[in-house]
Amino acid sequence: MTQAEPLSADMPVYIAGHRGLVGSAVWRRLTELGFTNLIGWRSDEVDLTDRDATHDALTTARPAVVVDAAARVGGIMANSTRPVDFLHDNLRIQTNLFDAAHAADVDRLLFLGSSCIYPKFADQPIHESSLLTGPLEPTNEAYAIAKIAGIIGVQAFRHQYGRRWISAMPTNLYGPGDNFDLTTSHVLPAMIRKFHEAQQSGSTVTLWGTGTPRREFLHTDDVATAVMHLLETYDDDSTINIGTGEDVTIAELAATIADVVGFTGEVVWDTSKPDGTPRKLLDVSRLRGLGWAPAVSLREGIADTYEWYLAQLAVDERDPGS
Repeated sequence: MTQAEPLSADMPVYIAGHRGLVGSAVWRRLTELGFTNLIGWRSDEVDLTDRDATHDALTTARPAVVVDAAARVGGIMANSTRPVDFLHDNLRIQTNLFDAAHAADVDRLLFLGSSCIYPKFADQPIHESSLLTGPLEPTNEAYAIAKIAGIIGVQAFRHQYGRRWISAMPTNLYGPGDNFDLTTSHVLPAMIRKFHEAQQSGSTVTLWGTGTPRREFLHTDDVATAVMHLLETYDDDSTINIGTGEDVTIAELAATIADVVGFTGEVVWDTSKPDGTPRKLLDVSRLRGLGWAPAVSLREGIADTYEWYLAQLAVDERDPGS
């Protein structure tokens, strides 16, 4: 592994997906660090699934650094019912961004994937070497295949063109700006909404599965610091995991969220619904060895995310059309 170097605060940095959960956190972090030349386009300004539009935007802006946090994302229901959308849209976004970044002579690019790239029954905690060693979780296989293609794409550009591009695989992410739509969201924000609404109405909360699977969760403020750390310290062909190195059962997660929200009612587990992968804990020893560690505890992060959710509800109530 070769050593990267610190980024200059006046470098033009393009954050693809800068209004999304991860991209917005990276934008906030770079702003806090004094970066003065951040680039971001809304999807109605530059459609990353459009090859020509993506090429024109990047070759005009010519960023020195690209953080690819753009993706079509969703929870178990969305992934399992719309696999074509998750496969095709993510492949298009990645291919267009990589080709455009190469044409724009981008020196540093960080591609963000997902821990779902690893086999369903990989040894725990999951080391980066587990990639492509077994079958994937069927409920999000299409999304995982697209993200694996992104990793291979980064490696291919390094090999064929000598690009100093890297890829990183975050664990389950959450934080301010999350998606709380019950049909498309991930488990943690969906639970926050369910427990909040049940606490307000006095109703029961119904959750999918048995509650026994174990999951690892990382606040987006932490993934943003990891992104910056990797851009400045990591230059290697192999993807690298980003996580906390700790996990909880889904039932434990539910109990923590209920406590933060103040819910004291009944929780019912719908065991007719899928659990997904039994356990998904990342081995983060390589990233820890580079000197990075998370700073936000799970309970602290849930409280922060719930506070953001309540603030957003207040905004929506004042301006229903916002």
